[in-house]
Amino acid sequence: MATTSDSSVSFNQTDTRSDEMNSTIEQWIDELVAGVDDAQASSEFQEWLDVQSRFHDYSYRNTLLIKRQCPEATRVAGYRTWQEEFDRHVQEGESAIWIWAPIITTQCPECENSPSYHEDSDCDYDETPPEEWSEGLVGFKPAPVFDVSQTEGEPLPDLNTETTGDAGDLVEQLTAAADELGVTVRIVPEAEWTHGEAKGICEQLSLHDMQPRVEVRDRENDADIARTLVHEYAHALLHFDVDDDTERSKREVEAEAVAYVVGRYCGLDTSGSAFYLATWQDDDAESIQERLGRISSTAQEIIDTVVEG
Repeated sequence: MATTSDSSVSFNQTDTRSDEMNSTIEQWIDELVAGVDDAQASSEFQEWLDVQSRFHDYSYRNTLLIKRQCPEATRVAGYRTWQEEFDRHVQEGESAIWIWAPIITTQCPECENSPSYHEDSDCDYDETPPEEWSEGLVGFKPAPVFDVSQTEGEPLPDLNTETTGDAGDLVEQLTAAADELGVTVRIVPEAEWTHGEAKGICEQLSLHDMQPRVEVRDRENDADIARTLVHEYAHALLHFDVDDDTERSKREVEAEAVAYVVGRYCGLDTSGSAFYLATWQDDDAESIQERLGRISSTAQEIIDTVVEG
């Protein structure tokens, strides 16, 4: 059976499940907001980043839900997916991990509701009948999944998503992906570096191609170069044009968090990371949620482009 921490939660009651799933996310974020200058908050944040690195293509809301229910989870899937695609079976007595699954159905071109909700709405759209409407996202519903540790059966195929910690050709992959990410990049020889002790920089648009320009100081440690490249790529994708010094320091945490998630995903040693969440102390819950969303989506974009593209 999958183990969970003392603070783990479950959503066993069907009639209250949706509300409890929403409230546990809100509570975690509220607690983070209330304790951004506390070491425990940084620890909680780093634990969430660990989960995000294992489920890089999940939204921050779902990785928070996984963290709260089964923080040690490494791979989750639905009951039938385990059976039909992997020939594995959920062990008797295991409790589901609940996440949000998208509801895809036909939707009104005007109000974007499903046909049933459209009928009960004030929308007057009647140009085309519902059977001719296109499909789209109309909402989310709780969906049960189970971690691989809750199943038994055939061994999983080698996913080859983690390395031994050696950067391998990651630096080459990162530089090759720069154009696709919309970034101009250069690894600068140590003798030509003019930015002091900085390992890397992200500057305003390159006059050559009008893209954010990233420069990283060359050195022997390829893993450190790779991590610095991801950090600066995150700046380029997120906020190279931010002029406010206060906001820039806040978003430094975002860039470092993206580097942590991508580094963990690629098997790099990220144990030396430190997250100074105190820079977020004036943010409200909505601002924190936006930051978590940016971290999640940016890490996903870099991983999908560089590692899995």
